[in-house]
Amino acid sequence: MTTPTLARSATSDAPAGVFGRSRCLSDRPHEQVVFCQDAATGLRAIVAIHSTALGPALGGTRFYPYADEARALEDVLRLSWGMTYKAAVAGVNLGGGKAVILGDPATDKSEALLAAYGRFVESLGGRYITAADVGTHAGDLDVIGRQTSHAVGRTPAAGGSGDSSPLTALGVFQAMRAGAEHVWGTTTLAGRTVGVEGLGKVGYELVGLLTADGADVVVSDVNPVALARVAAEFPAARVADGVVAAPLDVYAPCALGGTLTPSTAGVLGARLVCGAANNQLARPEVEDILRDRGITWVPDYVANAGGLIQVAGEVDGSDPTVVRSRVDAIFDRTAEIFEMSRTLDIGPGAAANRVAERRIDAA
Repeated sequence: MTTPTLARSATSDAPAGVFGRSRCLSDRPHEQVVFCQDAATGLRAIVAIHSTALGPALGGTRFYPYADEARALEDVLRLSWGMTYKAAVAGVNLGGGKAVILGDPATDKSEALLAAYGRFVESLGGRYITAADVGTHAGDLDVIGRQTSHAVGRTPAAGGSGDSSPLTALGVFQAMRAGAEHVWGTTTLAGRTVGVEGLGKVGYELVGLLTADGADVVVSDVNPVALARVAAEFPAARVADGVVAAPLDVYAPCALGGTLTPSTAGVLGARLVCGAANNQLARPEVEDILRDRGITWVPDYVANAGGLIQVAGEVDGSDPTVVRSRVDAIFDRTAEIFEMSRTLDIGPGAAANRVAERRIDAA
């Protein structure tokens, strides 16, 4: 069984075109990539459907000021690939997809633009179901959802399950507890120094869970407002300019991906890496560097599946208590992946890929 290889980051030597980039990303290429432009609202969006083998492709919509279209395409292809594997490992009957809207949400987002995007999603006929991601939130999904029946994660007032950040953070916390048991033989983070990098919606929630568990939390973020919020609500958390090279037991990347490079992996002092960010490894070989240094990595799409599990519950009509129990089960799933990693003498990333591919192939 072949383990997919993540693509190179968007550079001048990246494969030209959608087909080349998709093949570089994985030996399981994308089913469909659709570009959309609406001149009246300024909407420029890309939806990537990686796989519908297990069900319709579900994934959030990221609204982000990409430097250029090539970087947006690279991001949506990588993220949609990850959603396929995330859904497969999480045990939900959904495929993998993702969308990006090119622009700055602080200045470019409007109800008209979101409505145009909703009509675009509806035109795909249910092959893609959208949710929130970086730059979008439940209120935006309410607007999008007025134009399509294929939007989840809306506010409770609009019939949705609301913000998925708390359950995403809970899943990361459960995965981190499983990682702590694997590394130190205990499921608590009490007394451990955890560096949370990125204090957005999920990072903020994770700080609360870690603080309640008795962890010594160190935080960093490029946004001073996010830092001030955490400092005010969790005064025990220590603010740092950066956490990668700080003395840590656990490194929790919760910002954008790619922070684990060969150089950062070489200086990382933590023994456990577990966070909410997608595509944490800048290059596939980084996992080998971490493993050679005795650092345990929890694959990102295993740890951060809580939000997907929540919105999948909207799709199948599950009770919120059942959904929460499924998120708590990320602990057991992470432990199983560690056991497979040990038994087969492979990295946790390769083990998680095998679990996902078995389920996809069985479908």
